[in-house]
Amino acid sequence: MVHLDSYYFNKKRVLVRVDFNVPLKEENGKFIITDDTRLKAALPTLKKILKDGGRIILMSHLGRPKNEGEYEEEGKGENKFSLKHIVEYLKEHLNTEVEFVENITSEATFEKVKKLKRGEVILLENVRFYKAETKIDNENHTEFAKKLARYGYVYVNDAFGTAHRKHASTATVAEFFDKKNRVCGYIMHNELENAKKVLEKPERPFVAIMGGAKISDKIMIIEKLLDKVDSLIIGGGMAYTFFKAQGGKIGSSLVEEDKLELANELLRKAEEKEVKIYLPKDSLAADKFDNNATKKPVNNTEIPDGFMGLDIGKEAQKEFAKVLKDAKTILWNGPMGVFEMSNFAEGTKQVGEAVIEATKNGAYSLIGGGDSAAAINQMEAGDKVSYISTGGGALLEYLEGKELPGVTALEG
Repeated sequence: MVHLDSYYFNKKRVLVRVDFNVPLKEENGKFIITDDTRLKAALPTLKKILKDGGRIILMSHLGRPKNEGEYEEEGKGENKFSLKHIVEYLKEHLNTEVEFVENITSEATFEKVKKLKRGEVILLENVRFYKAETKIDNENHTEFAKKLARYGYVYVNDAFGTAHRKHASTATVAEFFDKKNRVCGYIMHNELENAKKVLEKPERPFVAIMGGAKISDKIMIIEKLLDKVDSLIIGGGMAYTFFKAQGGKIGSSLVEEDKLELANELLRKAEEKEVKIYLPKDSLAADKFDNNATKKPVNNTEIPDGFMGLDIGKEAQKEFAKVLKDAKTILWNGPMGVFEMSNFAEGTKQVGEAVIEATKNGAYSLIGGGDSAAAINQMEAGDKVSYISTGGGALLEYLEGKELPGVTALEG
């Protein structure tokens, strides 16, 4: 795989797949970026290309447009998903002119691209406004990728967050470039290198923390981790399925009734592999899913009817912190409770503090994107952990051992 630092981009047109899928909020008729983490992460790759004297053509998706591009007029999507709202940010942070192009497959766009000067940037509209981007069985899929490919002499993929998708702009487009002109951006490289640190010879003890709502979302990664970790901490909504499976009373807490046997099977597998699983002993329960609900601390196998567990309790916080204190490698994916609600965020925060403390004492900590990354960023502690993934689903699939089409395409 060709690394960005080994390529000199002077005078070359560079087609770059980035992940500008950022949250936007409408204020007074304008859309404002509310979290620029992904934009900020992409800047080093873009600045390296511009510093070399390259000319950049940027492509990305944003959000989940209507039926992935099934519009009456192809390429014309909802305003709230338009990448035009990113232009001013890019101008400011790249310190160069950035031209936005709405029709990304027209001859007029191709002519603009050909006239692009050194150090200039063109941002193409949301690739998911085109059905052929995401639907690989669509007859226009390969043709769409070919049209994108003609914009660049070299292709750079720096969108690890979409590397698990076999889309036109993330995988198929690479087929139209020589292997030597398929380049791995800084984000892509860093994500793969940091994932390998937990997959290949992690320093021990290796502790994984799995949170979130459902076991079904994490089955594959939990099974994979049982072959690698020394301890597995399970929190969040998924924990109550384990307690119900063991005969506990969980009130009206979240449960996957069809996954009860699976929960017991995972516990059996962990015991066979001598992996210690830590489930939260207690919860902070509420009488409704509301930040201002009536709260009470409960034992997790004795939650009264009408109450649901929305955060791990004080005893669980202490036990999890104790386990993490001695860890040398930590993987964290998923919150411990409904951390978006301030009254049920303490468990996630305390686990975050324990991860930060372990990192300070020499542990390697990988924060696996999504809500875990949001929690660390809320704590303004991004520089106090080893690495925060921007990948989310892509990282999980890579850790599960699945092939990532975006990565395979770069390898040729």
